[in-house]
Amino acid sequence: MNQKYHFWLILPLTNSQMIKNTLILLFILLSYSPQGLFAQAGNMLEIQQAEVLLGARGFERLIGDVKMKHQNSLIYCDSAHFYRAENMAKLFGNVRIIDQKDPVTTTSRYAEYDGNTRVAKLRNKVVFKNESTTLYTDFLDYNRATGIANYFNDGKVVDSTNVLTSENGEYETALEKITFTDKVDLVNPDYTLKTDYLIYRTIPKTAETISITNIISKDGNKLNAQKGSFYDTENKIFTFYEGDAESETSRVSAETLYYDEGKNYYEGKVNVSVYNKEREVEIFGEEGKYWEERKYSEVYGNALVRKYFESDTLYMIADTLISQDHELAEQRHLLAFNKVQLMKADLYGVADSMAYIYADSTIHLYQDPVLWNNKSQITADSIHFVIANENIETAFLKQKAFVITKDTLNNFNQIKGRRMTGNFLDGKMSKLDVEGNGESLYFDLLNDSTLRGVNKLLCARILMYFTDGEISKINHLIKPEGSFTPPHMMKEELKKLEGFVWREEEKPSMEIINAWRKPKERDPGRFDFFNEPNVVIPAPTDEEIQKALLEKQKK
Repeated sequence: MNQKYHFWLILPLTNSQMIKNTLILLFILLSYSPQGLFAQAGNMLEIQQAEVLLGARGFERLIGDVKMKHQNSLIYCDSAHFYRAENMAKLFGNVRIIDQKDPVTTTSRYAEYDGNTRVAKLRNKVVFKNESTTLYTDFLDYNRATGIANYFNDGKVVDSTNVLTSENGEYETALEKITFTDKVDLVNPDYTLKTDYLIYRTIPKTAETISITNIISKDGNKLNAQKGSFYDTENKIFTFYEGDAESETSRVSAETLYYDEGKNYYEGKVNVSVYNKEREVEIFGEEGKYWEERKYSEVYGNALVRKYFESDTLYMIADTLISQDHELAEQRHLLAFNKVQLMKADLYGVADSMAYIYADSTIHLYQDPVLWNNKSQITADSIHFVIANENIETAFLKQKAFVITKDTLNNFNQIKGRRMTGNFLDGKMSKLDVEGNGESLYFDLLNDSTLRGVNKLLCARILMYFTDGEISKINHLIKPEGSFTPPHMMKEELKKLEGFVWREEEKPSMEIINAWRKPKERDPGRFDFFNEPNVVIPAPTDEEIQKALLEKQKK
């Protein structure tokens, strides 16, 4: 295209002419627009080619195969209106802006480009491409000076891993950072994420949210955060704040929940919960680890376990809880260490450690265990008992077994031996079989109200029967030796067998359980983006309302 050049002839001037020209120059400078001054500094839009150039009032019309240049950018379109004084152009049809120094390319059907501010306002079928990341929208403002592009009224970002959509967004190209706001969706072959605010780093392909975030995997597993999350989309690593992850067989939650999909590994801190849906067992604690593939979990710090039965719940607390689930019944177990306390209906227990074997529903208590059932206290070096039909069925006591039962007058009936087997009916002791070095101390009552004396017996084997928790019958089977002492001859030392200790003050209670750990319960009715309808029904316009009213009047 032909360029126009202007030549100035410099002649000697008189003093009056110099003063006059100076005043004229000052007037021109004062009246000249700031944009014009700025344009003089090498910031002017340049016309490089056009098939037709027409003059018009206030602008120049460029028609056909238009090419313009601004600094490092080349601008192409079908036609343009060039406002030379304002250093601005309106671009029509097949708009394309290419930066020759950075990889950003934009296309649209219409755009306005301001050479002074370096802001391009692109409209209709906008495509903003930065290397492997592409943004699609209909409304985009791109500030080339800052490298920041803002879209509104819906946009979509696509890269090699993810597709992200939202109503509004800001792309900071220098930082490779995109901020998505309002109805944000992130979709890849493995997960779909929904939230209202998300920061996406295009180079490591990580997504960070700050509020409610809901994710569903391709397998239907759910991952949720109430206070934001971090998601490494390529390595499939997640961090959820006040989060939980739920599969068909388990649910894990914590104030801070870490999940590594490749390792099938969860790690939680503060208010941790691991729930096994198949076994109906939930473990709580301050810190926890869960290997999903192995179905193995460890929970530390004021740990609590709940075993849910149909009509009751078994509660147990300890410093540490370890759970192992398995396809083989004999491989399933729950272990508890240090300061173990448990309770269920009329069953209470304390011990240093515990093992629950799922295969036969047996609970083993070790190191100074105590078990309370109804009116009985049971102690031994070790105790294990079987739960059937949600109640204790049988208890086995090994070494230094000692059973104490309180009667209606608060006397303590006692029996001790090397080994004992207790049978229960409807959760209450019905029979006690003592084997080896058996001793019993039994207070004989008349009508449960009058003390007639105390029986003390030594026997290698003793059978004791109970009715409603009270001793109803005693059989001494092998060479019994006994004595009877009437009330007036009773001395205090005759009321207790050696080793007697009544430990009711150690008996667990719900107050003790709740003081140890009161779990933060999950709100089942909390907000979830996946429960929201995708279709938005717009409100009718005033014209549509008026038209409907007129049609109704005609009828």
